[in-house]
Amino acid sequence: MTREHGETDSGVADPAMVLVAHGTRNPRGVEMIAALAEAVSERVATVRVAFVDVLGPSPSEVLASMDGEAVVVPAFLASGYHVHTDVPREVAGFDGVEVTSAMGPDPALARVLALRLREAGWQPGDAVVLAAAGSSDARALHDVRRAAGLLADRVGSRVSIGYVATGEPRVADVVTQLRAAGEQRVFVASYLLAHGLFHERLAHAGADGVAAPLGLHTEIVDLLVSRYHAGASRLARVRAA
Repeated sequence: MTREHGETDSGVADPAMVLVAHGTRNPRGVEMIAALAEAVSERVATVRVAFVDVLGPSPSEVLASMDGEAVVVPAFLASGYHVHTDVPREVAGFDGVEVTSAMGPDPALARVLALRLREAGWQPGDAVVLAAAGSSDARALHDVRRAAGLLADRVGSRVSIGYVATGEPRVADVVTQLRAAGEQRVFVASYLLAHGLFHERLAHAGADGVAAPLGLHTEIVDLLVSRYHAGASRLARVRAA
């Protein structure tokens, strides 16, 4: 039997994807998340967007409005409080829901970070600071260190870490330290998904260039689709058990 779009091999409708983002009051950030969801929807039958902070709807509100199974994909670059606490709380009590791992760290993100750096004028030999939002969760900080290691492999040199909102050292302090150590040119890699308040702060860090956020890119779309399919496969196994 030929499989129809939006239908599993067993004839059951494909689960919907709920893309969960942080939320921002910056219109460009909101537009980017919408564009990312639209790009993913070209490869996934149904895509809905939810937010855990600042904006609505929440994941629980989206799930309550849906019929059938759903794969919740946290669009976070590190697994901190939102991934370990907010998302599980929001999906508790809903049947037929699978939550995937967060987006990062992942080699795909490192490839896009390196591209954004080159677009900002970075050249081999220039110092790099990975700018992350930060977290009080040790697991998230571990993820950021892994992301820095993956980026270092791409650019061929050490990558320092600075935080924008929570945690030390701050990005501007890292830039200052690198200059004091003799670095002639310092570039900031924005380990943020979209434009918003956090990214705007990077313009005042004193770097020679600030890369754009990860944003809409084929590698990002591929990564989200991969997370979705992994979650859908787990749902199928549960259904078949």
